[in-house]
Amino acid sequence: MSELKVGVIGAGVMGGGIAQSTAAAGYETICTDIAEAALDTARKDAAEGRFGLAGAVARGKLTEDEAGAAISRITFTGDFAAAASCDVIIECIPERLDLKVRMFRDLDAAAPERAILCSNTSGFPIAAMAAATERPGRVIGWHWASPAFVMKFAEIVVTGETADETRDRVVEIAARCGKNPVVVKDNPMSWGFVSNRIYAAMLREAARVVEEGIATHDEVNQLMVDCYRWPVGPFAMVKGAGSGWK
Repeated sequence: MSELKVGVIGAGVMGGGIAQSTAAAGYETICTDIAEAALDTARKDAAEGRFGLAGAVARGKLTEDEAGAAISRITFTGDFAAAASCDVIIECIPERLDLKVRMFRDLDAAAPERAILCSNTSGFPIAAMAAATERPGRVIGWHWASPAFVMKFAEIVVTGETADETRDRVVEIAARCGKNPVVVKDNPMSWGFVSNRIYAAMLREAARVVEEGIATHDEVNQLMVDCYRWPVGPFAMVKGAGSGWK
């Protein structure tokens, strides 16, 4: 459907779901990881997991032909260079700033000059990753929510150097993936952009409620679901985002 190719660096809970999303949107997608087990799990989850393509067919979200075409567009591989050769590359490695800065330095060296480099970081400054490259205008944050294939969330984070063309292209891709992209500004002085700054404040207060003996973790979860119609409570959200929604 599209000539643009997407590379995903990391095949964990987020990376695998992101690769599934971009492939379902019509983009040829190459997802890489250093761990063969992670690739195997991502491959299986994309096809048959709780939020996989077979499930989308069962829920009437995709036809069998559309799901089959999406699967055919995803390549799961240990070949970093293959993913780094794409037009838009989304970094989904573990949430450590030193690793991400090193990855952006490696991607800058390996990726074509035209490539846009995105980070799915939950809150580290995009400016720090952009500074590790020779292409700060083509570096941007694209923060997804878990499960990536289902959630409409797309927090697009721009620095003072992000080019308008970069921003517009990523917003376009996010919309085609069925997301609701919202562009926000990077703030190196704080962690979490918008969504996780507010969520972290809520989680701190939820933990205080438990520490004070007012309610248990499960009771807090249930109350917040019932009152605010959240899909899960704050503590369940942490677990699901980290280990997947089994």
